Amino acid sequence: METDPRRIHADVIKRNAFNISEYRFHLNNLINHYFKSNLVADAINVFHQIPSPNVVSWTSLISGHTLPALTHFISMLRHPTLPNQRTLAIVLKTCASLSSLSFGVQLHSLCIKLSLASEPYSGSALIHFYSKTKLPNSARKVFDEMPQRDAVCFSSVIVGLAQNSKPIDALCYFSEMLASGFGSTVYSVSAALRACAELAGLEQCSMVHAHAVVTGLDLNVIVGTALVDGYGKCGMVNEARLVFDEHPSVMNLIGWNAMMSSYAQQGDKDSVLELFSMMELHGLVPDGYSFLSVMTAFCNAGLADETYEWFKKMELEYKFEPWIEHYTCLVDALGRSGRLNEAKEIALTMKKYSPDAAMWRALLSTSAHHANIELTREMSLRLQELDPQDDSAYVIAANAFSGVGKMDEVQVLRNLMRERRVKKEGGLSWIEHHGQVHVFLAGDRQHEKTEEIYLKLSELKEKVLKLGYVPVLDEMLHEVGQGEKKEALWYHSERLALAYGLVADVAPRGKALRIVKNLRICKDCHEAFKYISRVVEREIIVRDVNRYHRFSNGGCNCGDYW
Repeated sequence: METDPRRIHADVIKRNAFNISEYRFHLNNLINHYFKSNLVADAINVFHQIPSPNVVSWTSLISGHTLPALTHFISMLRHPTLPNQRTLAIVLKTCASLSSLSFGVQLHSLCIKLSLASEPYSGSALIHFYSKTKLPNSARKVFDEMPQRDAVCFSSVIVGLAQNSKPIDALCYFSEMLASGFGSTVYSVSAALRACAELAGLEQCSMVHAHAVVTGLDLNVIVGTALVDGYGKCGMVNEARLVFDEHPSVMNLIGWNAMMSSYAQQGDKDSVLELFSMMELHGLVPDGYSFLSVMTAFCNAGLADETYEWFKKMELEYKFEPWIEHYTCLVDALGRSGRLNEAKEIALTMKKYSPDAAMWRALLSTSAHHANIELTREMSLRLQELDPQDDSAYVIAANAFSGVGKMDEVQVLRNLMRERRVKKEGGLSWIEHHGQVHVFLAGDRQHEKTEEIYLKLSELKEKVLKLGYVPVLDEMLHEVGQGEKKEALWYHSERLALAYGLVADVAPRGKALRIVKNLRICKDCHEAFKYISRVVEREIIVRDVNRYHRFSNGGCNCGDYW
C-alpha cells in the first residue's frame, strides 16, 4: 500500500532543512505522488509553492494533468522554460488523444528547432502522434529520419502502420527490427499479426507465430488474441481455435469475440452459438461485437429470421442498445432474403441513427441482386448524396440496369462518374508463396511468369467451357463489344493469381489454394472458380471484401450469394 502523499508532504515541511535545489526536488516528487493518488488540487498547490520551477517541475505538472496539459505547456514556454524530450513526449501523447493535429504539428516544429525530433522519447511520441491522426506516411518519415532507433521506436512505427492499413510496410519494419537485433514486444508482435490479418497472409502469420513461440510471447493474452484474429482472418479457423483453446482461462472478451468473428465470416452459426454460450459460462458479459458476430453468422448463412431474432434478443433480453452496425447487418440479412421493403423500413426508422453509406450500400447491393430496379435507383441516389465519390453507388446500379437492358441509364451513370471524376477502385488480388506476396491487377502482364500464367488460363478456359461454363457479363466495363468483355473477364486479377498458384505449385496437393481480393469477387469469376475447382480437383479459397468463399467440387459455401 502506497504512503499517503500528505504524510510525505508533512515530513518535507517539518524537516525544512533543504537548500532550494533539494526542496524543489522533493516538491517535484510530491506532485507526482499527489497525481497518482488523484489529489489534483493538492498537486497544483504544491507546484505553485516551488521556487523557480524547472523543466522537471513543469513536466510533472503536465504529465499528471491531462486535459489542461496544453495550457500548462504554453505557460511553461512563457515562463520561459525550454522543454526536454520527456516533456515533448507527454504533450504529443496528449495531442494524439485529443486528435489535435495543428498543435501537434507545431510541437514537431519545436522538436526540430530544439534538435529533439530524432531523440528516442520525442521521436517515438511523434510517430505515435502521426499514427493516431491518420498520417502514417508522416510517422514513417519521422522514423526514417532517426539516426538511432531503439525497440520502442520500432514498436511505435510498426503499431502505427498496422493501425493505418499499411500492412506490408508494418511487416517490413518488423523484419528490419529483428534483423537489427532488437527484441520484440507484445505490441510489435500483435501489430505484426494485425498486419498479417489484413493481408490474410497465412505464411506471414505462421512465421510471426513461430517467433512468438520462440520468444515466449505467445503465452501473452494480447498476442494470443492477435493470433486468433490473424488465423481467423486468414480463413484458418481450425488453427485459430487451437490457439484459442490454449488460452481459455486468460482469454478476455476481445479474444472470445475474435474467435466468434472468425466463425461468423464462414457462416458457421453453430460454432458461434457454442462459443457464445461458453463465454457466458466463463462469466463474461457479451458486448456489441459479440452480438454482431452472432448476427453476421446467421446473415452469412442466409438465415434472415434468425438474424432478426438475435437482434430482438439483444435488445429485450440483454438490454443492449443496438449499434448502427447491428442495424446494417439486419438490413443486409433481410435484403438478401428478398424482404427489401422491410429492410428499407428498418433503415429509415432506426433509433438514434441516420443511415450511413454502409447501410445504403447494403440495400443497394441486395436490391440489385433481386433486380428491384426502382429500389436500386433510389439507393444509388441516396448513396451518391451521402458520398458522391463512392464508386459502388454507380457501378452496382449500372450493372443492375445493364442486366435489364436499361442502357440509357447505364450511360447516365457513366457520364456522372466522368463529371464527378469518380474512379472505379482497381481490383487487386494476391497470393503468397514462400513468404512473398504476389500481387496482380486485371490484365496484368508484369509478372515474371506471365507467359506461363496466361497459358495456364487458356488451358483452364478450354476445360471449363467443355464442362458447361457460360460467362456472366455483369461488370460495368468500358464501351466494348461482347467478345471483348468475355476476354476481359477471363483476365481478372483473381484468375491471374489462381493461375500463378497452379503454375508455381504454391500449395501441395490436398491443400487449398488461397487468394485474397480487395473488392467483391465478380459473378463471372465466382462462376468460373466453381468449374475450375472441379477441373483442378482441389479446394480454392478466396477472401473478398465481403466474406470467405470456399470453392470445392463445383460449388461454393456462400450458396451463390455474397
